[in-house]
Order: sequence, then structure tokens, then C-alpha cells
Amino acid sequence: MAAPKSKVAAPERAPVVILFAETRGFTRTSAILPAPVVLARVSEFFALVRAAVERQGGAVRNVLNDTLMASFSGKGNAQLAVQAAQEIQRDFAAFEESWERQYGIRAAVAIGLHAGDAVIGAADGLTPGQPLVIGDSVSVAERLLHRARAGEFVMSKAVMDALAAAGFALETKALPPLEIPRREALPLFGVLRDTRLDFT
Repeated sequence: MAAPKSKVAAPERAPVVILFAETRGFTRTSAILPAPVVLARVSEFFALVRAAVERQGGAVRNVLNDTLMASFSGKGNAQLAVQAAQEIQRDFAAFEESWERQYGIRAAVAIGLHAGDAVIGAADGLTPGQPLVIGDSVSVAERLLHRARAGEFVMSKAVMDALAAAGFALETKALPPLEIPRREALPLFGVLRDTRLDFT
């Protein structure tokens, strides 16, 4: 007799903030490190991101290589997502120092955030019952991740507008807009390091 599927919420289309986070500098170095060291360091990174996301009420939805995707729903989701990004950058600073000292790994985290609607629910497939978040907002957030440099995070105007509406002050720098074919250019804003790292 097959085991019953776990209950999940009915599929819905809802506003979310999507956060992508990945390590920079680590993947290249991992090619020459012992496998146990690579897995242990990745596990540290995953645990750090998950803890920061969950403290702010979000949920990690997907993991690929050294990249995690998380979503934030409900009231104040933009502020919560940004606070999670700030925590990730702050807490990873300790890893930057220890990883380089112990293993010669120069690494930092890059993050992209975008706000928009997405379909949230579960789909039958390789992992039946696993909650999924699907939509253009996910694709745009992933593009922003690739625009972010090591140790920095990049946000869309949609996130900035939501922060302003909530009265949440954040020091950012306007960045060149994101060009997407057949769409208006998307204004971007970044939380940057005082001294930019010499790797991306």
C-alpha cells in the first residue's frame, strides 16, 4: 500500500519576494580540494543561508550546486527578505576569514532579490508534494543574482518600492538597469561593499 502524500496548501498565485544566494570564488577552488572539505564547506553555507531565511519567516525552495533560492510571502516580505540578505552577508564574513586561512578559499556571497507574483504549490514529479515557486519573478531574481558581485546584493525597483512603502530605510546605489528582450529596462539598486573584491 502506497504511503499517503503529505498535505500541502492548494496552488495559488501570490505576491512574493524571491532571494537567490550563491558563493563566489568557492566553486573554482573546490576543484582542487578534497571532497570531504568541499561538502563540509557547502553544508556550512547552506546552513547559514537557511537559518537567516527562516529567522525572517522565509523558506528555502530550491538548491542547485552552491546556489539557494528562497521565497518570502505575506506582509512586509520585502523587508524580511532584505534583512535575511543582510544577515547572510554579515554572518558569512566569519567564513570568508576562516575558509581562506584554513583552506586557501577566497569566497564571498552574491545575492539577488526581486518582488512579483508567482505560482506557489506542489506538483507531481521527482519529489511529489514538495512546495514549488514558479514564475517570472523567479527568473528575474535569478538574473539579478548574476548581476551581483561577490559580497554584494542587488535588488529590483519593485523591492525598493516595497521597502519605501514600509518606511524601511536602506542605503543603496543605483546600478545600470537590467535589459530584458521585449521588455522595459528594469532599474536596479545594490548594497555594495566599501572595497569591492577582486573576484566576482
